[in-house]
Amino acid sequence: MCGIVGYTGSRPAAPILLDGLSKLEYRGYDSAGLAVRDGTALAQVVKATGKLKNLSDKTDGGRAVPGSCGIGHTRWATHGEPSQTNAHPHVSGNCSGTGSGPVESAVVGVHNGIIENFDELKAKLLRHGYQFYSATDTEVVVKLVDYYYNKYKIGPVDAINRMMVRVRGSYALAMMFRDYPGEIFAARKDSPMIIGVDGDNAYLASDVPAILKYTRSVYYIGNMQLARLAPGSATFYDLNGDEISIEPTEITWDAEAAEKGGYEHFMIKEIHEQPAAVRDTLASLIKDGRIDLSAAGLTDELLASVTSVRVVACGSAWHVGMAAQYVLEDMAALPVRVELASEFRYRKLLLDENALVLVISQSGETADSLAALRAAKAAGARTLAIVNVVGSTIAREADSVLYTLAGPEIAVATTKAYSAQLAAVYALAVAFGRARGLIDEAGCAHYVEELNALPDKMERVLEDKERIQWFAAKYAGAKDVFFIGRGLDYAVSLEGSLKMKEISYIHSEAYAAGELKHGTISLIENGTLVIGVLTQDDLFEKTISNMVECKSRGAYLMGLTGYGHYAVEDTADFTVYVPRADQHFMGSLAVIPLQLLGYYTSVARGLDVDKPRNLAKSVTVE
Repeated sequence: MCGIVGYTGSRPAAPILLDGLSKLEYRGYDSAGLAVRDGTALAQVVKATGKLKNLSDKTDGGRAVPGSCGIGHTRWATHGEPSQTNAHPHVSGNCSGTGSGPVESAVVGVHNGIIENFDELKAKLLRHGYQFYSATDTEVVVKLVDYYYNKYKIGPVDAINRMMVRVRGSYALAMMFRDYPGEIFAARKDSPMIIGVDGDNAYLASDVPAILKYTRSVYYIGNMQLARLAPGSATFYDLNGDEISIEPTEITWDAEAAEKGGYEHFMIKEIHEQPAAVRDTLASLIKDGRIDLSAAGLTDELLASVTSVRVVACGSAWHVGMAAQYVLEDMAALPVRVELASEFRYRKLLLDENALVLVISQSGETADSLAALRAAKAAGARTLAIVNVVGSTIAREADSVLYTLAGPEIAVATTKAYSAQLAAVYALAVAFGRARGLIDEAGCAHYVEELNALPDKMERVLEDKERIQWFAAKYAGAKDVFFIGRGLDYAVSLEGSLKMKEISYIHSEAYAAGELKHGTISLIENGTLVIGVLTQDDLFEKTISNMVECKSRGAYLMGLTGYGHYAVEDTADFTVYVPRADQHFMGSLAVIPLQLLGYYTSVARGLDVDKPRNLAKSVTVE
C-alpha cells in the first residue's frame, strides 16, 4: 500500500527518489521520508508528514540532500499514528527518530507490509539493550537486522536472511548499511518489489511507474528472495544466501500512459481509456474470429472437465466476480460461487477435484487474493488468475493466467481495469460454453461479434457525459444514495455504489431490488436518491415496480437502461440511456454512467478524486 523507491548510481539520489515517490502517490500515504548516503558513515534522513510536497520543500527538491545512494518511502499508517517519528526511513541506532539531519546508524531501512510478531521481536531486542523511538513494526525489523549483523559478524545478505526466517507477516524491504556505501539491499515476502538496471544506475521500487522513465527492463523479485544493488548491477539471492538468476521483464506501456495527458484527473482519463482497454484485452483473447485461450493453457478439454467455479476477489474485482457468476452460469451451466478473498481461506474450502478457482486482481499483488490463491492450490484445486500486471505474484503462482491489457491505472478508484476484467470474464464464459457443448459455432460467432462491438458502444456512452455532470452537480449534497437492480444489474449496482461512496464520501448502498421490501425500504424518505439499473429485458418490469415503491415514499429516481426502454421515463425523474448489446454484456455499458456519476459528484464536492481519504490503490496487507 505504501511506496518504496531506491537508487544508487552516478547521479544525485534525492531528486530521483522524490520523482519516483510522486509516481506512487496514488497508492495512498500519510507521510514521507528519504535517506541518502554520500559515501560517508552518515546517512542524511529527512521526514515529513502530509503530502509529498512537504518533503520536497523541506529538501529543496532533493538538492539539499547530497549523495548518490538513497531510499525513499511514502507511508500509510498501520502500526503507529501518522507522525514524523513514525514515518520511514527507520534506523537501527538509539536516536529520536524525528528525521532532521545526519544519522550515524549501522542500518537504515524502509518497509511495506505488516510484521505480525513485532511485539515478540521487540521484547527480545529490548532485552539486548535496544531502545525504540517509534510505534512501528518497521523499526523492529531494522533493529533485528542490526542485531544479527553485529552479533554474528556477518554480511547484509546473511543478516537479512536470518531476519526473514524469524519474522512472520508480509514485507518489501530496502536497506542501506553503513559499512557498504553505495549499495542497497532488498527483500520481499508477499509485498511487491521490482528492480531496474540501466547503465551505471540501479533502481528499486514497489511499482513500475516510479522507475519507468529510467528503464523499461525490470526484475520481479520472487517471494522470500533478496537483491543487492550497486551502481549498474543487481545480484539476487535465495533464502540460503545462494546467488540465483532472475529473467528481466520488458514493460510495454510507456511513461506517458501514467500521466494525466491533459485531463483534470487520472480517473476521468482512465474512464475515457476504457474502450481501448477493452478493445486491447479482447484482441488478445480473440484470434481469427474465435475465442482462443490456449496461450493460458485453457484448452477445450480442460474447460470441459471443470465441474464448478469459485471466483475469489476483493473490492471491484469481487463485483466483476458477481457479474461472472450470472454470465458463467447462464452460458456454461456451471455452478459458480463468488467469495470475498478475505473470507475464503478462513473457511473449510470443500473444493472438489475438478473445481476451478478464479482469482481476479488488478495488481496481481492483493494480499487477501494471493493468500486465497495459495490456499486453493494447497487444497489441490486448479487456479486461474485474471490480472493486469505481467510478472506479478498472483500471475506467477496461478496455474493459468489471463492478462487484461488496461495499461497502468493510477486513480485509486478503478475504472478501466474493472472493464477489462469484465471483458476477460465474458471471453472465458463463451469458451466454457463452447467447450461444454452449450454454444455452437453460430453462437460463438454471435458472441464474438457482440464483444467486438463493445468498445465503440462504450465510446457512445461517453459522449453523453455532460448530462451526467449536470445531474451530479444537482445531487452533490445528497446524504444517502441507493442503487438497485436484479441479476446482472445488481452486480453493476454494487460497483456503482462503491464508486459513489469511495470518492464522494456520500453514504451509498446497492441492493438486489427484490430485497427492498425486506427492510431496506424503511430508509427511503423524501428526496432520497434511488438509482435503478434496468438493462435486463426479462427483469425490467419487476425492477420498475420496485422503483415505483420507492417513489411512493418520496424518493427521487434515476433510471439507467438501454435504448428502447423509454417507459422508464414514466417512472424515473431522470433517465440515462446506453446502447443495446447482448444481455450478458450490458454491464460493460451500464457501469460507465455510474463511474461518471461518482466522478462528477466528487468534483462538485471539491474532493481529491484520485486519492480519496484512507484508501490505497493496491491493498498489499491484510
